[in-house]
Amino acid sequence: MMEMGNWREYQIERLANDREAAIDYLQLTLEEYLVDGDLSFFLKGLQTFVESQGGVSEFSKRTSIEPEIFMEALSEANAPLLDMLRSILNTLECRLSIEPQVRVNTSLEITTDSP
Repeated sequence: MMEMGNWREYQIERLANDREAAIDYLQLTLEEYLVDGDLSFFLKGLQTFVESQGGVSEFSKRTSIEPEIFMEALSEANAPLLDMLRSILNTLECRLSIEPQVRVNTSLEITTDSP
């Protein structure tokens, strides 16, 4: 009989294997937060996303942010800054959006015509 994991573990595994789904998940989590203001839900979603992308230590290496500082940013202790940004954006009738960056091919191809 197969042992069933919990929903969060399933989400982490699914998001780890599908970049587009991971970005969609993060966008949905942000949209839900912007609508209902449930910061705890957003932070848990953000933590799930981070875990799916290799965890705090891997994310810290990729972002050059110390793991302790990164964990602090994901905690509810720093929630007022995010809530303030939400209030400001709502007042301005604006919103945040998460979407993948378009990667520009920066490698130069040099072609020469042979005489």
